[in-house]
Amino acid sequence: MDRKEEFLKIYKREIKREGADALLDYLENKSDFFSSPASARYHCAFKGGLCVHSVNVYECLKAYLDRDRVKDQYRLSYESESVAIVALLHDVCKANCYKKGFRNVKDDNGVWQKVPTYEYDDRMPYGHGEKSVYIISGFMKLTREEAFAIRYHMGFSGEEDKRNIGSAFSMFPLAFALSTADMEATYFLEKE
Repeated sequence: MDRKEEFLKIYKREIKREGADALLDYLENKSDFFSSPASARYHCAFKGGLCVHSVNVYECLKAYLDRDRVKDQYRLSYESESVAIVALLHDVCKANCYKKGFRNVKDDNGVWQKVPTYEYDDRMPYGHGEKSVYIISGFMKLTREEAFAIRYHMGFSGEEDKRNIGSAFSMFPLAFALSTADMEATYFLEKE
């Protein structure tokens, strides 16, 4: 099963909220979500990489929340629908933002070569996490914790006021869990 099929299977099995079908229609038919890279040059910088990354984050988040310490000591427990929503949709802000381009790099002999790449071209510059919340909210209602988790999924690597990130993590532990899963997927599973 490829990652798009896996994404669709998880989405359809777990996300039943009003508006979920319209959001999925948007992702499949009105955006390049399933063919977009997750980044221009770093993790999952290939066609379909955004979908691969989203499924990886879902798997990492489920594994994190299934840890004994997380369940028993931290007492974190979330509905499977919330887990699927925040993990699969945290980066919908990246859909329709990458276009194919070229860059020059030197080959092993020091000769410049033109190689294909992706260029970031955001036509709706509304931030990162907040843009994902904005797009999702146009289709279905998010809980407050889901919205904060998606908004702050970049953790301390984002450009936000660091005090707000710490407060969000403290008030909404799903935000910390999603950030942890996103970093694990990016820096371990998707490491080049």
